[in-house]
Amino acid sequence: MVRTANLNAWKKPIHKALASIARDRVLERILAQDFTVWKDEDHGITKRLGWLDPVPKALEALPAIEKFANDVRKDGITRVLLIGMGGSSLAPEVFGRVFRARPGYPRLDILDTTAPDAVSRTARGIDIGETLFIVSSKSGTTAETSSLFNYFYRLACDALGEERAGRHFVAITDPGSPLEGPARRHGFRRVFLGDPDVGGRFSALSVFGLVPAAIAGVDVRKALARSEATIQACRSKDPGNNPAALLGTVLGVLAGQGVDKATIFTSPRIRSLGAWLEQLIAESTGKAGKGILPVPEDTPAPPLTYGPDRLFVHVRFGADAALDKGVSALSKRGFPVITIGFPDALSLPGQFYLWEMATAVAGHTIRLNPFDQPDVEATKKKTRKALEVFGRGGSERPSAASLEAFYPGDLARFLKKARKGAYIALQAFLAPSPATVKALREFRDSLRDATGLPVTLGFGPRYLHSTGQLHKGDAGRGLFIQFIGRGKADLPIPEVDSVRPAPSFGTLIAAQAQADFEALKEAGRRIIRFELGANVRPVLRKLMSAL
Repeated sequence: MVRTANLNAWKKPIHKALASIARDRVLERILAQDFTVWKDEDHGITKRLGWLDPVPKALEALPAIEKFANDVRKDGITRVLLIGMGGSSLAPEVFGRVFRARPGYPRLDILDTTAPDAVSRTARGIDIGETLFIVSSKSGTTAETSSLFNYFYRLACDALGEERAGRHFVAITDPGSPLEGPARRHGFRRVFLGDPDVGGRFSALSVFGLVPAAIAGVDVRKALARSEATIQACRSKDPGNNPAALLGTVLGVLAGQGVDKATIFTSPRIRSLGAWLEQLIAESTGKAGKGILPVPEDTPAPPLTYGPDRLFVHVRFGADAALDKGVSALSKRGFPVITIGFPDALSLPGQFYLWEMATAVAGHTIRLNPFDQPDVEATKKKTRKALEVFGRGGSERPSAASLEAFYPGDLARFLKKARKGAYIALQAFLAPSPATVKALREFRDSLRDATGLPVTLGFGPRYLHSTGQLHKGDAGRGLFIQFIGRGKADLPIPEVDSVRPAPSFGTLIAAQAQADFEALKEAGRRIIRFELGANVRPVLRKLMSAL
């Protein structure tokens, strides 16, 4: 399941770490929910370990989930739109893309952006009467989710009337959250309550992942059975027979030796897994001046492109000759490589659990708490402040001047600030259209090739719930390039129950961009910003030409 290559340079510290895990009964203590595996004091750790034995809980919940999924299909629902951020949206996205659309079942789409162009485009493409909206938020207070709910609930009321609108909504949230009450009050078709002892990024095998998967036609029961052997292997108390212990130890030990850029290659069918892994690893390990930077890449570049701080992780789905060849070239060059077998789609729950347990082990190895996110709140607070500055009562957004537009030549000067072990993070507060995604990926790869540095790409505000923790919590070696844009038209956010998180989506995303810019600067990070037009490719090419 987990194979390694070229780890001889770290053989002694890896064996020492595994021996320590065995001697100190670390795996046994993890399963017993012993917080001292990570910290001397609890710090809320024991309230975040409900994910450790997921199958019995899932099987208990499945009859109600399966019945609901069948009822939805019989009622003529052809599309499911999940509104959520971070852990509430990333696992459902993986389920939807790995299993693909099943004939006779609704199509599952995810909306996790506040870019007005993207929200408008999504709204134009749906038939309200045939759509089920899943509002997914553990806390029930996520500003992006609340804003999107307000918008689509008002659309449903206008199209169907308030009496019928609620039947097209489902809530997934924790008991007693601010979402549960309104969901029941507005007659939501169903409210699924999560386990408050399971953190968002560890919630893939809870109702947050299983409900959307089942509605979209995934045979969850069969997938859990197919993954049972993997999950049990990862629960072994013997590190010598536990693939998650090996994976987590290698990640942690190499990070401690400066090989802290875990570059992830996945086969095209499972590419969405990279974004889920990115959140799990970055938000769990990026704190207290430490961190493993996950770097999802589509295909391997020539070996000379990469520096000595790279560890390569190849998650292999079936046969993929092109990817195998590229990874083999990296292995022959002597880079450390981890290969993980992913035989079929039904193995997905096992992959989720493998990485969750490995992340817990890596946290122990690095000596940090993998279950908190101490630096996430900084941007949220600054967003609220920015909304007040921009004008809560109207749709004002910051001017181009206040957003500190730069000239292309500034990029070359900015990149000269890179220190040893640096990385570049592209932060795009733009509508993630196919053309924009393609152009930014091309820019990412060109920038990597030109600088030799790891380059990540995240769309805002999505990345704020993923890599945003690491950006502010690691050793501060990142170079941050923020892109902002001007949409074709702004989109007002309606008020529901006297609540409106922001006057418009344009105002909200601008406030989020400004807030994270300020939070990064306040944390001593190096950041530069560029404003892009509707067609981003010419501007990106101009930036590259200045290097």
